[in-house]
Amino acid sequence: MSNNKLPSLRIPVLCAPMFLVSGPELVIAACKAGISASFPATNCRSIEQLDQWMHEISSALTPEDAPWVMNLITHSSYERLEEELKIVAKYKPKIVITALGSPKPVMETVQGYGGLVFADVVNLSLAKKAADAGVDGLACISAGAGGHTGHLNPFAFVSAVREFFDGYIAVGGGISDGQGIAGAIAAGADLVYMGTRFLPSQESMAQPEYKEMVVACTAEDLVVSSAVTGTEASWLKPSLQSAGVDLEQSEGQAVRNYSGNTVKRWKDIWAAGQGLGRSRKVEPAAAIVDDLEAEYQLAMKRFSSMTQEQN
Repeated sequence: MSNNKLPSLRIPVLCAPMFLVSGPELVIAACKAGISASFPATNCRSIEQLDQWMHEISSALTPEDAPWVMNLITHSSYERLEEELKIVAKYKPKIVITALGSPKPVMETVQGYGGLVFADVVNLSLAKKAADAGVDGLACISAGAGGHTGHLNPFAFVSAVREFFDGYIAVGGGISDGQGIAGAIAAGADLVYMGTRFLPSQESMAQPEYKEMVVACTAEDLVVSSAVTGTEASWLKPSLQSAGVDLEQSEGQAVRNYSGNTVKRWKDIWAAGQGLGRSRKVEPAAAIVDDLEAEYQLAMKRFSSMTQEQN
């Protein structure tokens, strides 16, 4: 692990990379609002488009803004990784998060230019493998996360990982307000990985109907299933119903494939996490960050006050 430090952020939040949702507009808006933000390379249909997006983001942000983050799939079925790494080396994002595979293929390139490598992990076994590989950080995807989700409680996950890992920890899963951010930091995380809260932002690429569904739904409108992609993920029930997906018939039939041919499965079937219910309307990312900061500061004051009373 490198000695490279995380940059200062307005609040310790990373707007998570969301498939078919995160793009340059959301990344730029979030970073200018004071939090880091990422997008998955798979949101770009071609290497040329990826280059365009990274150029757009790099050109729009200044050293005063929060740094943007790249998300790369490293699964063996993903065929574009080598080409994507060349673009990453060109634009040098501060952090690269790997997903659905070993972080090893990206480490030489990213750490070579002074960047940080975080591995997206959903259980302790994967976390230990990534730690042994020498990553700088772990993105611990816990129960309650949207999209491909984990099973561990976020507090239990962070506590267990801290037993063997002294690097950076970002934790995600059902955290959608400032109080949750404060709790995660108090529990030992360095960052909160937050996606669902930013799904209905004005800058997200989510379809208007998707944003409206996120605003209208609560955590009770979710179902976790492997029927769509072959990997367990958290889905909005109304979108499954609208797409005519029968989970009982589909369970166990989907095959894991991250080659980039899964777009059609996600276009009308929408993911979300247990942070549902916190979004009241479609609004700018900057307004969401304002709300999160106000809640975070209030939670920290409450914690400080309770600590002082006990002393």
